Amino acid sequence: MEVNGYTIVASADLTDADLTDADLSFADLEGANLTGANLTGANLTGATLSRATLLGADLTGANLTGANLLGAYLVSANLTRANLFGANLKNAPLYGADLTRANLISATFYGADLRSVDLISADLTDADLRSADLEGANLTRADLTRANLTRADLTGANLTRADLRSANLEGADLTGANLTDANLYGANLTRADLTNADLFGADLEGANLIRADLEGANLGFANLTNAYLISAYLTDASLTNADLTDANLIRANLTDANLTDANLTNANLTDANLTDADLTNANLTGATMPDGTINE
Repeated sequence: MEVNGYTIVASADLTDADLTDADLSFADLEGANLTGANLTGANLTGATLSRATLLGADLTGANLTGANLLGAYLVSANLTRANLFGANLKNAPLYGADLTRANLISATFYGADLRSVDLISADLTDADLRSADLEGANLTRADLTRANLTRADLTGANLTRADLRSANLEGADLTGANLTDANLYGANLTRADLTNADLFGADLEGANLIRADLEGANLGFANLTNAYLISAYLTDASLTNADLTDANLIRANLTDANLTDANLTNANLTDANLTDADLTNANLTGATMPDGTINE
């Protein structure tokens, strides 16, 4: 195949090639060197790019629907507004890449290196992010509805106003992550590490936080209605003005937690540890206390 004067074959050297708006649908570019290539607006639907080198390549607005990018080297690549619907990026290094407003619906990022990646307003609905490294990634306003983030590393990630409804974050590392105003309705955060995470104003209604580590986390004004916090670790956490109506806090550790003005109506605190917790002006109407008594 010849495009724009370049011969397109597997393992081809296309360093700095100008492939703007090129039609490379279903092309075999396995192992090709596309370092610094300009693929703006290119059609790479169904293309094979496994183990290809795309260091610093410009793929702005490119169509990579269903493309195979297994292990492709996309460090510092520009994928702004790119369409990667259903693409396979398993184990791909994407450190520092720009995926702002990219369509990543149903894409596979299993084990991918997404450290410091810009995913602002990206659509990651139903994406597979299991074991992906998202340390320091910017996911502001990203749509992660039903995304699978099991054991993902989101240390220090920016998830401000991100949509994580029904997302699976079991065992994920969210240490120091910014989840301000994030939508985590019905999300699975079982055994997730949320140490010092900022969840101010987050919606965690019905979320599963069983055995989650929330030490030092900021949950001020968070919605935790019907949330499952069984055996959760909330030492030194701030829950000021949080809504914990009907929340299940059985065996939760709330040592030194700040629950000032929190709503704990009908919450279950059976066997919870409230040592030195601040319950000033907290509403405990109908709550089951640590000793099993119902607060009138």
